[in-house]
Amino acid sequence: MSETDFRRLGLGHVRAWVFDLDNTLYPASSSLFPQIDVRMRQFIAGRLSLSLDDAFRLQKSYYRDYGTTLRGLMLVHGIEPEDFLDYVHDIDHTVLDVAPALDAALARLPGRRLIFTNGSERHAVNVMERLGIASRFEGIFDIVAADFIPKPQPECYQAMVKRFGIDADASAMVEDIHRNLKPACDIGMTTVWVRQENHPDAALIGHPEEELPYVHHVTDDLVAWLQAVV
Repeated sequence: MSETDFRRLGLGHVRAWVFDLDNTLYPASSSLFPQIDVRMRQFIAGRLSLSLDDAFRLQKSYYRDYGTTLRGLMLVHGIEPEDFLDYVHDIDHTVLDVAPALDAALARLPGRRLIFTNGSERHAVNVMERLGIASRFEGIFDIVAADFIPKPQPECYQAMVKRFGIDADASAMVEDIHRNLKPACDIGMTTVWVRQENHPDAALIGHPEEELPYVHHVTDDLVAWLQAVV
């Protein structure tokens, strides 16, 4: 695609591409994230002596109210974040399919490519290596780097921009959760929402029909969208 075409799509200024990890770089229909969901429930039930049903309700309540389940567990119960992250990310990454089309599209994407995740760096590396795309990214900003302040809290976006030394006005952010794009838009980033009807948390994040002013591009297929823009 020519520079003129990039400008037409509002992308000609983009020099850094910031990608979320889970349910963004791989489809939400994958059986990877449901494993994490189950592990979170089990961790909460064990640590707080709750039934699995009560643990599930608490898990989703904290996710809705605090941005991540972990943040709620830390603030309300004093849970050590390392214990939680080690437990919930001890999963089978081989359920992910190698993604040569995604790898090729990322390789052709102009500018820097970065990961911004509410998960751990180790989990991000495992996912990227399984997908076959690890070499396409130069850095990972995980929940530890964010001092356990998760998206969509504005502080972690500022910290991410500072860590990587990028210009928000010349950057794009790609996310599966639209509410996480508002703070990115607020600091000047171009935003891309990977909307998926089968998202595991669709009931919480919602798929509004109305136009969202902080979402600049919407796609149901990240690979196809990247192929179209590059």
